[in-house]
Amino acid sequence: MPQIRHDPVAPTRAQRLAAGGVIDAHRHDDHQIAYAGRGVLTVTTDAGSWVAAGNRAIWVPAGTVHAHQAHGEVELHLIGIPGDPLRLRTPTVLAVGPLLRELIVAYTRDPGDGGPQRARLRAVLLDQIRASPQQPLHVPAPTVPLLREVCDLLRADPADGRTLAELGRAVGASDRTLSRLFRADLGMTFPQWRTQLRLHHALILLAEGVPVTAVAHRCGWASASAFIDVFRRTFGHTPGNHP
Repeated sequence: MPQIRHDPVAPTRAQRLAAGGVIDAHRHDDHQIAYAGRGVLTVTTDAGSWVAAGNRAIWVPAGTVHAHQAHGEVELHLIGIPGDPLRLRTPTVLAVGPLLRELIVAYTRDPGDGGPQRARLRAVLLDQIRASPQQPLHVPAPTVPLLREVCDLLRADPADGRTLAELGRAVGASDRTLSRLFRADLGMTFPQWRTQLRLHHALILLAEGVPVTAVAHRCGWASASAFIDVFRRTFGHTPGNHP
């Protein structure tokens, strides 16, 4: 089992990650904001994965073992945050408006600057982070082996349209048992989890330049219009206008 890197101080910096680039599993004693100014970033822990593009950032709590992966070429901005301004104990996706975006970019431009202007910039940045709405962009990972089998089938092919009863027959369980496990272990229904998985996969495909109609098909929607409707209701804009 690879050793988990421990970086006591979460870095504040801007860097580029090539498409498919990763930052291996590690943890910090500080909280961290991870923001992709371009491309799509996923943060993965044992509890699941979180995905964000140009109008979202991911809050990673202190002590959380996590890994980053780039989908498309990513302009990654990382900000270490000591203290506990949000009191969040799990990774969380936060909305990033135009002002917060500029604050993040400015704050990571010269991390070695310790002047009073930077301190004021940080104060405004923290105010904006506290005010940022949380976004439901989390694909939780199952801990129950039986449920993990089902979720692995869908991760392998998000377009898999089998019902829960049909998936249950594939793993030797009833749909009633699986439905109960989804609620108890993942905190959501089967349709909710599958939609989150498909949206997660769709964001990655869009970052790779796959056309909207092809994304809809590869993620299991019956039509491009059905995909666009779900995407717009979730993200507030159409996939064609995605950052």
